[in-house]
Amino acid sequence: MSNEVRVRFAPSPTGKVHIGNIRAAIYNWLFARHTGGRFLLRVEDTDLERSTPEAIRVLFECMEWLGLDWDEEVFYQTKNVKRHLEVVDRLLASGHAYKVEKTSRDGKTGVVTMFRMPKEGTIEFDDIVKGHMAKKAEDIQDFAIVRSDGSPIFHIANVVDDIDQRVTHIIRGDDHVENTFKHICIFRALGAPVPKYGHLSMIVNQQGKPYSKRDGAAFVGEYREQGYLPEALFNYLLLLGWNPGDDREVLTREEMIELFELEKVHVTAAMFDPKKLAWMNGEYIKRMPKDVFRKEVQSRCAESAGHSDDWWDYLCDQLQVRTKFLNDIPAACRCFLSDDYEFDEKAVAKRLAKDGVKATLLDLVRRFEAVADADWTAPTLEELVKGLSQGNGMGPWVHPIRVAVSGRGEGIGLFEMLQLLGKAKTVARLRAAAEKYCP
Repeated sequence: MSNEVRVRFAPSPTGKVHIGNIRAAIYNWLFARHTGGRFLLRVEDTDLERSTPEAIRVLFECMEWLGLDWDEEVFYQTKNVKRHLEVVDRLLASGHAYKVEKTSRDGKTGVVTMFRMPKEGTIEFDDIVKGHMAKKAEDIQDFAIVRSDGSPIFHIANVVDDIDQRVTHIIRGDDHVENTFKHICIFRALGAPVPKYGHLSMIVNQQGKPYSKRDGAAFVGEYREQGYLPEALFNYLLLLGWNPGDDREVLTREEMIELFELEKVHVTAAMFDPKKLAWMNGEYIKRMPKDVFRKEVQSRCAESAGHSDDWWDYLCDQLQVRTKFLNDIPAACRCFLSDDYEFDEKAVAKRLAKDGVKATLLDLVRRFEAVADADWTAPTLEELVKGLSQGNGMGPWVHPIRVAVSGRGEGIGLFEMLQLLGKAKTVARLRAAAEKYCP
């Protein structure tokens, strides 16, 4: 083996890419970039029913979306089957493999090729993440490497492909630890250098069980559809089992590459926290260039005409610091772009459908009408309402106003909202909501 680091991501494409698998890809990619090595993509497509062209396309799209570029031509496992079987013939000739007749569960009998495990000694390796690992050879039974239909099984295909791709480090989930003991024996039987291994702990839910679709979005495509930024998902998955050694959480890609070391990967399972991911997504949205965020806003809002550039800049400034998901943008903008906006029933019941609110809103109508058009600014309107509260808090005014003019109980700053809506629209909406929703 050369001194160049060569790592691989070897998924079996099924049409969906699990976040646990893509985290392994992220760790492999960062390790390669940190060491100046090569990141290889191997598509283990021997399951022809599930490894369809569409499934492979989805895999490529997820990786490209996350910026996980690979350094050499994609390696397809199905194209190496002839080589797998040639290696099996070598193992048969050397006595490291043998054929045996077996009966399957459905009652069919066929000849299966088995790998012969050593009967004594200990299989050992120093795991970069978990430390020293050892198991008695006698505790591992012989295992199949070729099916009765003549097709190679994962164990032999995986090892042969690693040899052919000159892989130096194998970084994968710790559900493969038992396979690693078997694979080391195959490498040795073939006289091939054994790669270094690093097994990553599982991603678990709040109860400590493996994270799955029952716990929420479990596939990369789902996060993309929900409006997550690829940089945020990449950053968060990196921190599920690794940290830079200080309090930093939001990192640039350059910082990740510089700081990433496999020795810093945690041994314990990593708990997935959806709230933390949502926070991180919001942090990345805050850091988007203003012109990029504005394009996102306008592309997601069908009715975006009729406003000045200054108006859009002001709206986007207010939205950007409060947006957690890009998919929230249309709903957040609806009240600014159309009078046909929905009223949240809970917000109406809590803020408008109460005694005294109607009088408050109609009083505000009179006061707002008296404000000069040139003075219709967020600071002026805030001072007006603050004066009404007489230092006792603006809640009785702020909350009903917000629901009346937007239909929602949350959003950008209220007075900034009123400035964007303008005087005429604000007054009309307050009057209409008072008549329609207030007793």
